Amino acid sequence: MKLGYGLDLYRAAKLDVPIDTIKLIEDLGYHSVWTAEAYGCDAMTPLAYIAAHTNRIKLATGIVQIAARTPAATAMQAMTIDALAGGGRVIVGLGVSGPQIVEGWYGVPWGSPVNRLRDYVAIMRKVIAREEPVSHDGAEISLPYEGPGSIGQGKALKSILHPAGPIEIWIAAGAPLNTALAAEVCDGWLPMGYGHDGWQTHGPNLEKGWARRGGRPDDFDIMGGIAIEITDDVQSAIDAKKPLTGMYVGGMGSESKNFHKEAMARRGFPEEAQRIQDLWLAGKKDEAIAAVPDEYIDAGALFGTPDRIRSRWADVIPDGVTGLTVRTETHEGLELAAELAGTRDTGGE
Repeated sequence: MKLGYGLDLYRAAKLDVPIDTIKLIEDLGYHSVWTAEAYGCDAMTPLAYIAAHTNRIKLATGIVQIAARTPAATAMQAMTIDALAGGGRVIVGLGVSGPQIVEGWYGVPWGSPVNRLRDYVAIMRKVIAREEPVSHDGAEISLPYEGPGSIGQGKALKSILHPAGPIEIWIAAGAPLNTALAAEVCDGWLPMGYGHDGWQTHGPNLEKGWARRGGRPDDFDIMGGIAIEITDDVQSAIDAKKPLTGMYVGGMGSESKNFHKEAMARRGFPEEAQRIQDLWLAGKKDEAIAAVPDEYIDAGALFGTPDRIRSRWADVIPDGVTGLTVRTETHEGLELAAELAGTRDTGGE
């Protein structure tokens, strides 16, 4: 079982990269450290800083928003960071975000997410491969650009920088089409809404994608997530997670486009997800937070004493995942996860 460490820099008002903790997890055999972005700290820059302080651990985004950069720009950043890191250490996890951020923050059209993702991955692959000058005729993105405003002088180009090593490309998704696309064209999948029945829900979509590429690659990864808190008060730990969950399920996105609400529904809580959104959008935020089910929080987390966490480890890990991204505020929690996953002995692989 691979372990990742999830950083929540993207939702902090001040940037503070916990280098000592990242050095610890590298020593503990963790496979990767994950950054993200919303509309504050970006996902890529911290990875360059982390690269300067580490030797082996994979540097991953979960996710970088495809509306924030062109695919060529994302490939350039990934290649630059990987060169600084020594090569073969970068994982670019891509995601579409939501229309509120895409159109409200970046000022670009929502369009067709699955077509844009397909074009995005294809162009990134071409940039990194450097086999020839990059051209692409896609449903959403084309290079050279010849659309409105073009003066017709675009030229297909090849990256000056050579890749220092292989760069993995993953997709974060929960809906059927993007999940199948991840299996078809990517090196890994970051699932949204993957509970105990995750394989039953998403497996058929993954199988469709793998069939289109001729089978599942041996090294294709599926990285789930887990929150860990060592405590004698499980209920308080559950309650502490509800405000953020309520905000994301209730208000992160529009009424018709909220992927966090859809993820909760896919995990077996459709009625609860709808009630949370209804309450939040009605301005009843405290009631929305209170409506988050204890079972939903506890099912995707390990709260309690070390003995309780050990006893629940096997039950909490859903079938089909090859790794878990851990979120915890203590070194003790990170060390316990390493013990349970056996990463000290495997080097994280």
